[in-house]
Amino acid sequence: MQGARIAIYNKGGFWVKLTALMSLISLSTLATAETVHPAKLSSTELAGYAFKNPNTIVTETPTGKIHDLTSLKSSDGKFASGMYSAGKSRFDITEPYGVDEFMFFLEGSVTLTSDDGTQMTVNAGEAVTIPKEWTGVWETEGYRKIWVIYSSSGEGL
Repeated sequence: MQGARIAIYNKGGFWVKLTALMSLISLSTLATAETVHPAKLSSTELAGYAFKNPNTIVTETPTGKIHDLTSLKSSDGKFASGMYSAGKSRFDITEPYGVDEFMFFLEGSVTLTSDDGTQMTVNAGEAVTIPKEWTGVWETEGYRKIWVIYSSSGEGL
C-alpha cells in the first residue's frame, strides 16, 4: 500500500513540475515577444510635422509633392492608418477603388463625382468613406488628410 502512495505522489509531482515548466516557458515567450503600442498622431504632427518623419514617402509630381505616412499597419496586413497630403490633382477612377477608405480632411477639400454624376465636396473638418467598389472622378486644389484603410486581401495598403 505504501508503494502505491509513492507512485501516486510521484505521478502528482510530475504534473506539478510539468505545469511549472510550461508556465515558465509561456512567461519566457511573453518576455521575448515584441511589445505592441498604439499609434498616435499629435496635434503638432497633424499640423503637418508628421511628414518630417523619415518613414514618410515623398513623391514628386508636376503639381507638387505628395507626402504619405503610414502610422500603423495591422499585424495581419489588412488594416492601416496614416496621414497624406497632395496638391492640385484630378483622377478618373475607372476601375473600382479597391479598398474601403475613411478620410478626415484637415486642410483643403476634394470633390468626388460618382459615375452617375452625383457630386459631393468634402471640406476641411469633414470626413468621407469611400467604398472599395466606387468609381468616379477625384478632383482637388490640394489637401491634407488622415486616412484609415481596410483591405481584405491586404493589397493597396
